[in-house]
Amino acid sequence: MSSATNAINWFEISVSDISRAKKFYESIFEITMGEMEMEGMKYAMFPFDPAKGKVAGGLAQSPMHTPGTTGSIIYLNANPDLQEVLDRIEKAGGKITMPKTSIGQNGFMAFFIDSEGNSMALHSNT
Repeated sequence: MSSATNAINWFEISVSDISRAKKFYESIFEITMGEMEMEGMKYAMFPFDPAKGKVAGGLAQSPMHTPGTTGSIIYLNANPDLQEVLDRIEKAGGKITMPKTSIGQNGFMAFFIDSEGNSMALHSNT
């Protein structure tokens, strides 16, 4: 891998109900997600600019995508302060499993379960 690239360039959060999951993430991050279907898969993408070469991703619904609470954890960017996102999680149908927690000079983190049953995380600098 070239040192000029990211170790991750795309992520997919498995969902059972694309509409419910899209509404959940749009609510907690106050964003609009684009949608598409491809080869039997339904996607909702987080906003991104492909010209900037940064990590991007979205929600994916298909027979190959099963939500869960075990396995890899994705940390979503909740800058400037993840508490603002945490405050919207339960109203949107999720559950906070670890409140905002300091990780020293690296900022703050928190864990939550999304509307689909996935264990997810947030990170922010403050």
